[in-house]
Amino acid sequence: MAKPRVLSGIQPTADSFHLGNYLGAVRQWVSLQDSHDAFYCVVDLHAMTLPYDPAALRRRTRVAAAQLLAAGLDPQRCTVFVQSHVAEHAELAWILSCLTGFGEASRMVQFKDKSAKAGADSTTVGLFTYPVLQAADILLYQTDQVPVGEDQRQHLELTRDLAQRFNHRFGTAFVIPGPYIVADVARIADLAEPSVKMSKSASSPQGIIDVLEEPATIRRKIMRAVTDADGEIRADEEAKPGVTNLLRIYAALTGAPVSELAERYAGAGYGAFKKDLAEVVVDALAPIRERTAELLADEAKLDELLAVGAARARAVAQQTMTQVRDLSGLLARG
Repeated sequence: MAKPRVLSGIQPTADSFHLGNYLGAVRQWVSLQDSHDAFYCVVDLHAMTLPYDPAALRRRTRVAAAQLLAAGLDPQRCTVFVQSHVAEHAELAWILSCLTGFGEASRMVQFKDKSAKAGADSTTVGLFTYPVLQAADILLYQTDQVPVGEDQRQHLELTRDLAQRFNHRFGTAFVIPGPYIVADVARIADLAEPSVKMSKSASSPQGIIDVLEEPATIRRKIMRAVTDADGEIRADEEAKPGVTNLLRIYAALTGAPVSELAERYAGAGYGAFKKDLAEVVVDALAPIRERTAELLADEAKLDELLAVGAARARAVAQQTMTQVRDLSGLLARG
């Protein structure tokens, strides 16, 4: 029996993934490559929707790919590639954009949030059509399941709508993808502002732990993480969001239940707890940081791995697009 196909992507918009990326997404991708036919891409085209530096984009694309491989994605067990290396992403996005209503695109919550921050004059058409390109990413590979968090559910619903619309109007070309819900994924909050999710766009440098960060910096950030005044180590989202976030990180990296950790550190004080947590984080991230550096030290070999992944992805994408072009009424290529 064929494994269900799963696809997910990550943007190369920073010099390192952060701990929330790793625990909330990448670590799950590693486990999925055994149970699924897994496709993972560095979505560099999506990273162009906001102002960017070309040299930084090129560098960060390699850094993102290296981190995925260093974290445990195995090119023998999954397909790892760069989005722009498969031209069919952009071609399918155009066809789907011609099926997307202006109103439904303008209702996308992420677009409304980002455009409100940037202002109308700085908001690009690319940002507006971002969800359509995301739909193309998914549908191109006949994806059965898509790992999604709450912030991406609306985009997946648009993807499903567009697939059904195309299939109904022109003939069946696409699998209708469903969500892959990962149980018990840790929601990692900002260390300095634990009421919000850890995020490159919203967090201050003190609030983020980067996967590639030096151990001394990680230790310093954890020791300075916001807690509260009573000194009691227990989980309480409302009364103790900072302590709860630290317990959640500890539990996610060690597998120990939060309740067990709270009992273990009862009466120990925040200092001892944070010191131990810092070592847990450093030990967990050190192999990824070291392996990433090794991969980046040989760019030719890294690029070769990505080329192999792109060729594998392109074979699937081209098969989909041959059918889509035919059903859409486009002339066959000579």
